[in-house]
Amino acid sequence: MKLALEGLAAQLADRLLPVYLISGDEPLLVGEAADAVRARARAGGFTEREVFFFERNSAVWDQVRQAAQALSLFATRRLIEIRMPGGKPGPAGEAALQRLLPGCGEDLVVLLITGKLARETQAAEWVQAVQQRGAWLPIWPVPRAQLTPWLRSRFAAAGLAPSEAALELLAERSEGNLLAARQEIEKLSLLLPPGAQVSLAQLAASSADSARFDAFQLADAVRFGDAARALRILGGLRAEGAEALLILWALVRELRGIQAGGAAGVRRRTPRLPFARLAARAGRADRMAKGLSTGDAWDELALLAVELTGLRTLPLTRLSLAGA
Repeated sequence: MKLALEGLAAQLADRLLPVYLISGDEPLLVGEAADAVRARARAGGFTEREVFFFERNSAVWDQVRQAAQALSLFATRRLIEIRMPGGKPGPAGEAALQRLLPGCGEDLVVLLITGKLARETQAAEWVQAVQQRGAWLPIWPVPRAQLTPWLRSRFAAAGLAPSEAALELLAERSEGNLLAARQEIEKLSLLLPPGAQVSLAQLAASSADSARFDAFQLADAVRFGDAARALRILGGLRAEGAEALLILWALVRELRGIQAGGAAGVRRRTPRLPFARLAARAGRADRMAKGLSTGDAWDELALLAVELTGLRTLPLTRLSLAGA
């Protein structure tokens, strides 16, 4: 079966499945889901746990096989946990899993933890076998629009009542970094009495800006015409050491969308910005990032991002052939 995160608790309360596959790039949610499976396994008498890490060395699958076969020598139940950050077990791993899964059940539970599975991997035979024998739980980051309600529920679970302003500030400071948000809530729960109100001032004094962004979030901000958010994300990416050319690639994708007709919202916001102007701005950023022209590529990326939201910025200046 394929599970949603919201349905995991009910499924575990019903019964413990022989195998679970938890995939995703959100460390907090993946970790909490895995903790829930481990706790249910312990409650069911699976008191031994062995953890295996797979990256490139296929020899780990021999160790997994030996661990599974050793069950017959001991009168105990065991949880075997296999972590595959890349989500690709390779031919040897796929074959090993196909042999391992039928033996899961009464004395053996297998927990697979991976990063986000690529589309082609989701259709792989080993993933299908997991779903037939147990459950696959894909976990996704909390969207920005749902982050404030998510934080509110976390505060409530901690026995705190934040103001709406405090919630919005924490959402802004922890976007893309749920671990930081949880740590902030835990810290406040230690500092404040149960049931306490959390004001904007208290949250501001306690928390730091721990937001993490990626190029796709920047593209979304541009697409929806939010210049302020686009600039904040761009500043965060620069501070995290992102490659300017990678950011440019994301913005150029949006630029091509405008050229091809793009999303309706983009067409409404940018009718006065000719494609040639935007392309010229992107070209300048590209040359600067590659060291072929003087100037700061990040400044040019900021101008391009703002113009893609529908606002006009500084006029383009001519570059000499030597600097072009």
